[in-house]
Amino acid sequence: MTASTQLVRFMALDMHKHYVMVGAVNKAQEILLRPRKLTWPEFDRWQQQHVGPDDASVIEASGNAWHVYDQLSARGAAVSVANPLLVKWIGSAPVKTDPHDTLKLARLLAVGLLPTVWVPPAPVRALRTLIGQRRRWIKQRTQTRNRLQGLLQDHNLLPPGGDLFAPAQRDWWQGLAVSPAERLLVAQDLLALDHLGPLVNQIETAIQMESTCEPWASEVPYLIQQTGIGLLTTMTLLAAIGDISRFEHPSQLVGYAGLGARVHSSGETHTTGSITKQGRRELRAAMVEAAWVAVQHNAFWKAKFGRLVCHIGDPKAIVAIARQMLVSVWYLWHNRTVDRHSDPLAIAQKLWTWAEQGGKAMRHGLSCSHFVRFQLDQLGIGHELTELHRGSHLYRLPPAGSNPSLPAVS
Repeated sequence: MTASTQLVRFMALDMHKHYVMVGAVNKAQEILLRPRKLTWPEFDRWQQQHVGPDDASVIEASGNAWHVYDQLSARGAAVSVANPLLVKWIGSAPVKTDPHDTLKLARLLAVGLLPTVWVPPAPVRALRTLIGQRRRWIKQRTQTRNRLQGLLQDHNLLPPGGDLFAPAQRDWWQGLAVSPAERLLVAQDLLALDHLGPLVNQIETAIQMESTCEPWASEVPYLIQQTGIGLLTTMTLLAAIGDISRFEHPSQLVGYAGLGARVHSSGETHTTGSITKQGRRELRAAMVEAAWVAVQHNAFWKAKFGRLVCHIGDPKAIVAIARQMLVSVWYLWHNRTVDRHSDPLAIAQKLWTWAEQGGKAMRHGLSCSHFVRFQLDQLGIGHELTELHRGSHLYRLPPAGSNPSLPAVS
């Protein structure tokens, strides 16, 4: 062990909105740096002068954690990101102050008792940003549509046929016999929908472009092949999970999604309850949504769902299907294999939809036919497919193995 290794400081950062508390101890738990309060501009200057390769640092997972993580890592420090829920449980004490919390984190780090979280690399963070923004726009659009539909229910008004929120229906909405105040709210909600539509489209276009860029391009085919999982769901799973190799067993992935059952086992008592819901919410929601699609369009999952419904009802049954599908996702992605319950022709149809939605730019200049053949070759299936029906059109597929590869885009 070198002298520099022996002199490692174990430094903790208790981060807040406008300031950070910094403190450090050594391996013997002796205080090397008494907790010090720094504003963020002060911290930017301080870390450049005082943080180096001999420091081991810990920060709590929070909104600005990754920015600070990158700063400290650039200085050569070994940085850990603490799980805030588990840290509070391990270090619970009747005294809670910023200096006390800072030293508590540093001491847990020094003795190796710090529960940490996985640090997503930059591409995962970027994709999570896009997925999160799309989710927010979709939520706002849904709330706006619900308000408008609620107005119709309040007045027992029957809407016209077709898409209620299509541009062609604007005159009907504006001609409703409602109060002036309600008419104003209708006009504002319609205006909000006009703005939200393009915003959602821009985000979805960006996500589609990401799907054929590394590190995602080589992963997407193994997820999108499964029934019920389209491109947006695939990208949501990739963003939430990041790196499948960090889950050594599918049960770990199920727990990460919060789809595992609560268990109480003590002595002769062993009971299970509802799912924990302690995990990534967007992953759990995406799998439940995918499960509803799968039980409607796939004979295998439909039969499973039918058997479960008889015993536990629809809500619990669909959660059980979502959990089993997530296990399937682990096997497909982790082992890079093909779903044995899927039909190559059905997978080719999904790949064509992906190709059409993303456009030529996303396909890096390939035609839809060549793009589909390339993805089928990646999966190692569909060698016998020579044509594909899309509506009234028939498209020829290139022979297997004859397709040029996609350009390497990062």
